[in-house]
Amino acid sequence: MKKTIITVVGHDTVGIIAKVCAYLANNKINILDISQTIIDGYFNMMMIVDASQSSKSTSELVNELGQIGEEIGVVIRCQHEDIFNKMHRI
Repeated sequence: MKKTIITVVGHDTVGIIAKVCAYLANNKINILDISQTIIDGYFNMMMIVDASQSSKSTSELVNELGQIGEEIGVVIRCQHEDIFNKMHRI
């Protein structure tokens, strides 16, 4: 399994989840877990996905999701699980 952590942050607007999920589905990326909140108009979402069936590399996912984020006015970050865990280790 190729777990990847995706975070989405920005002003809440219609279609954020739909855009991100459509991209994931089109690239055979399975959502394993998802959490999202909206606080005072700010949207925050964290997803754990399995990208093992996707033909895209992690760097391609980073670039393409970043571009989608720019189009819809949010910041989308994407990291392989190992990098995420090492960055958040105490």
